[in-house]
Amino acid sequence: MSQIYDRVALIGLGLIASSIFWASKRNDNSLHITGFSRSEKTRNIARNIGLCDEVADSLEDAVKDADLVILCVPVGAMEQVMLKIAPFLKAGATISDVGSVKRAVINAIEPHLPTDVKFVPAHPLAGTEHSGPESGFASLFDNRWCLLTDHKSADKTAKNKVKNFWKGLGANVEFMDADHHDLVLAVTSHAPHLIAYTMVGVADDLGKVTDSEVIKYSAAGFRDFTRIAASDPIMWRDVFLSNKEATIEILGRFTEELFDLQRAIRTGNGEKLLDYFTHTRSVRREIIEAGQDTDAPNFGRNFDSELD
Repeated sequence: MSQIYDRVALIGLGLIASSIFWASKRNDNSLHITGFSRSEKTRNIARNIGLCDEVADSLEDAVKDADLVILCVPVGAMEQVMLKIAPFLKAGATISDVGSVKRAVINAIEPHLPTDVKFVPAHPLAGTEHSGPESGFASLFDNRWCLLTDHKSADKTAKNKVKNFWKGLGANVEFMDADHHDLVLAVTSHAPHLIAYTMVGVADDLGKVTDSEVIKYSAAGFRDFTRIAASDPIMWRDVFLSNKEATIEILGRFTEELFDLQRAIRTGNGEKLLDYFTHTRSVRREIIEAGQDTDAPNFGRNFDSELD
């Protein structure tokens, strides 16, 4: 990766920040990356595993010399972090983030943005169910999408730098309107996660099926639900609270479709079920053809080797 920035600060040292660091160092050892976490335990872990060129003990020390500051914290914490770092950002610096919603992040950061600082909101569509500084790996963003949002504070140069930074990490990059982003992600990520959490909760509460049976006889579908439902609970709490309208809209559509299928099952309408399942199967094929997954066993995933 060609030198785009001299110094980058990562605020929050979980899966995404850790992967940003390892992906950056894969191609450009000259880039200086400073990290910060409010947890002393996390900071010590980061130092022990060599995560970041420098781990700062304060937000001020982390951001004061950075050309690019990436907020890798839950959406609900964005405003408080921005309030604290705003006085220490250097003139001409760029702020970005990795939040799963964009309108709420813009609303949180915009009022506290210094006039001489650029803001380019970002969302890398990549992750696993693992979290923490030890969970990151260099290839997390390879051939995955990172969606950027235009903000009035950023000129073409600032936007291109952030775009090229993410391309250097292996990602495909596209700009998208903030509200449209939130609707798209409600379909592709937020509602599916809520459904997964719900299904795991139903299985846990169903008195006729024992806990041991749920665990022992889990088929692939339920196992995938549990993998998704193992994601960071704080992050997902904030996502749903920050993207209420779009998520509720999609859940309403989901409920209508579910009632329709329920009716087809009750009335024995096999033609309706076959047509529906045939169509949805084609969506899976399109995802594979787009290079966003594979039809290999276990979807080609081997988390143990990725996290070594």
